[in-house]
Amino acid sequence: MKMLFSFFAVIFLALLGFAGGKSTSLQFIFGVVIPYAAVATFILGVIYRVADWARSPVPFRIPTTCGQQESLPWIKQSKIENPSTSMGVWARMALEVLLFRSLFRNTKMELREGPKISYGSDKWLWLAGLAFHWSFLVILIRHLRFFSEGVPLVIGITESLDSFLQVGVPLFYLTDAVILAAVTFLFLRRVFIPQVKYISQAADYFPLFLIFGIAVSGVLMRYFLKVHIVGVKEMAMGLVTLHPVIPEGIGVIFYIHLFLISVLFMYIPFSKLMHLGGVFLSPTRNLANNSRIVRHINPWNYPVHVHTYDEYEDDFREKMKSAGIPVEKE
Repeated sequence: MKMLFSFFAVIFLALLGFAGGKSTSLQFIFGVVIPYAAVATFILGVIYRVADWARSPVPFRIPTTCGQQESLPWIKQSKIENPSTSMGVWARMALEVLLFRSLFRNTKMELREGPKISYGSDKWLWLAGLAFHWSFLVILIRHLRFFSEGVPLVIGITESLDSFLQVGVPLFYLTDAVILAAVTFLFLRRVFIPQVKYISQAADYFPLFLIFGIAVSGVLMRYFLKVHIVGVKEMAMGLVTLHPVIPEGIGVIFYIHLFLISVLFMYIPFSKLMHLGGVFLSPTRNLANNSRIVRHINPWNYPVHVHTYDEYEDDFREKMKSAGIPVEKE
């Protein structure tokens, strides 16, 4: 039911985008008002979430480590797995953000005859996650050409690398196929692995269906259902320069694609997808493990009145003696 609810929610959103692109009177709302609202919601939502996390007190060092801490000179330290300096933290964060280092160490547990517990390497989730996120980033960079005059060098190089196979006309982008395959794997993993299916909620299925819908609509526009690309460029430049226009004949599929993207932008700050910013603010990742080197004093540990044992004994001495409990003072 959770999966079906998310699936039909995305279908409903796609139908809304279809209705908005089909109706001339609604095209301004779906082509201008909703995208602006989505960007504003995304920016304000991210600022709110980051500010809320930044206000959370972190009174002591709680880094997640899996290597040797810096201690005695003759014991080799794991400088990245258990960093004690800022440079070590930067290196660990870079590997985590760019290569998903912690997920690379993912293992699976199986209960075999005996009974015996067996642990083994499981790299498929790491590979699918890496492929999905990098493909998403490359696709986002490619789309920046619609919001700039000419094609910047970085975007041109990215497109050339993405389409180096030169399959057919228009050029076939590898990331189009990779992101569809990665999202499909992540979805099937939630469906066919009982343990993952048991803990999956509608909030886990919804972004998968939403991103899949965005990717499918984009693939349809590029390879099958042609749109007025000059009109798309004109519309994008109008949005970014705050002089919005609605060219005629763009195509309904474009409005579906744009509306789903707008929903994704509005959804990110209030969902698990906000890990894109949260990973940088996680004290288990961004702190050096230098508790043996630097003394950390809790700034919120203000003086409080403590009821000492001597005071406690003064209050209950006679009752303690009558109960046979030894006391320090007679």
